[in-house]
Amino acid sequence: MTVHSFRNRAFRAAALPALAALGLALAAPMADAQTLRAVKHSALRVLDPIMTTAYMSRNHGYMIFDTLVAMDSDFNVQPQMASWEVSEDKLTYRFTLRDGLVFHDGAPVTSADVIASLKRWGERDGMGQKLMTFVADMQPDGDAVMVMTLKEPYGLVLDSLAKPSSNVPFIMPARIASTPSTEPIPEQIGSGPFKWNADEFQPGVVAVYEKFEGYVPRSEPSSWAAGGKVVNVDRVEWVVMPDDQTKLAALQSGEIDYWEDVPADLLPIVQATPDVETRILNKMGLQTIFRPNHLHPPFTDKKVRQAAMLAIAQKDVLDALIGNPDLYQTCAAMFVCGTPLETEVGGVDVRDGTGMEKARALLKESGYDGTPVVFMHPTDVSTLRAQPVVVAQALRDAGFTVDLQAMDWQTLVGRRASQEPPANGGWNAFITNWVGADVFNPITNNMVNGKGPQGGWFGWPQMDVAEKLRDDFARAGSLEEKQKIASDLQAFAYEEVMYVPLGQYNVTTAWASSVEGVLDGPAPFFWNISKSE
Repeated sequence: MTVHSFRNRAFRAAALPALAALGLALAAPMADAQTLRAVKHSALRVLDPIMTTAYMSRNHGYMIFDTLVAMDSDFNVQPQMASWEVSEDKLTYRFTLRDGLVFHDGAPVTSADVIASLKRWGERDGMGQKLMTFVADMQPDGDAVMVMTLKEPYGLVLDSLAKPSSNVPFIMPARIASTPSTEPIPEQIGSGPFKWNADEFQPGVVAVYEKFEGYVPRSEPSSWAAGGKVVNVDRVEWVVMPDDQTKLAALQSGEIDYWEDVPADLLPIVQATPDVETRILNKMGLQTIFRPNHLHPPFTDKKVRQAAMLAIAQKDVLDALIGNPDLYQTCAAMFVCGTPLETEVGGVDVRDGTGMEKARALLKESGYDGTPVVFMHPTDVSTLRAQPVVVAQALRDAGFTVDLQAMDWQTLVGRRASQEPPANGGWNAFITNWVGADVFNPITNNMVNGKGPQGGWFGWPQMDVAEKLRDDFARAGSLEEKQKIASDLQAFAYEEVMYVPLGQYNVTTAWASSVEGVLDGPAPFFWNISKSE
């Protein structure tokens, strides 16, 4: 962490033209309003945090919605909107809403809102889908109590409801949560610590949140998504800037207060900047991954998928993405290195970069006919723009024809939901990143979901064996049993190339030293933060 006592005026002059181009996005909307300005990893376009696993949508959800329970930094589930009681037979969970919960439109939060929200979430999220297979019923017992009845005991009920990252089971008004999970919600009304300012939202330019005066925080200290969500500023603006140099200049000049994802090559400059602090907030790090589309050629052929996987070397990808070995590690573990479920089974060639000759032989054996791989390439996100270039070249070296198509990340987020053939607006492959909390076991990890086009995650592998192993994991008791099932599932997922882990890395966040109370966590949280002028 670096702290300095003066500002670099030269960089302020460099930043002002770019900031002026944002116009009203940075104009003070009210007298004396204390505003925290942040540059996020991407622009916000998809406002429904249940329809998509995109982290910008998750981040937006944390601003305006709240959760029934939450996970703290020790991975313990804590009460948030509700406390709970469990029957002796482990089949009945009673959740009691705490007093004072109201939505941004003034309506009280009720058990009906909770039930509608959990049902919608349970249709989309992998961990939610698994939970719902164990749920017999959810019923209100008055306005303040929701009763969940199970078909059989399930040890991951609270862990599922406290899921800290995509998709988070946010609680919405029932009228909004009744929106089909395949359609975007029509309103942005929650009961969370911030209110959405729809009038000032400019997609691709700025998103604005205002303190919700009606929010009553818990009394416990903040810890990850648990504890008191105390808002200490009047407004938060997520400002979009075109390139990393502009972000750097704006941070150094004091025109922005917070930069979520400082690129590794600029980190030494940021750490040497006056009045700036840096820290890795997400201690579990991230896993970057390659996802093939199992619905359309050429990746309908397992040998072709295997050839693509074996052509890739993690170190090449991580060197291009991060460069600094202190900030990354090659890792074959689908369920994250450093966790109890870590194993290298199935992934050594990709981890060590020793598979190219096998890849060429497999591709030839498959009879691959040169069908182009439509590979989506986001160019506006610093942690996503390098990997597709490296992987595309590796695929070409193995003998693939690759159509690398440039687009912004939010376009990719929309397009990856299409199950159409590539010629009709679909796709064959893309790369994304997951925080460790999203992939560290077989239930949270969406890429080993084998439900196919009906209920699976983008790429849609139809794999009954994977679903059986995930179900076995959900029922497992001992850690040893879970480790064996996780190892078997990882071996199967590598064999079928459900996805390809490309290694783990850390992202550093930077903020002005006038900003205090920045929280660690698997997502960026904006409560608990205060700003001195």
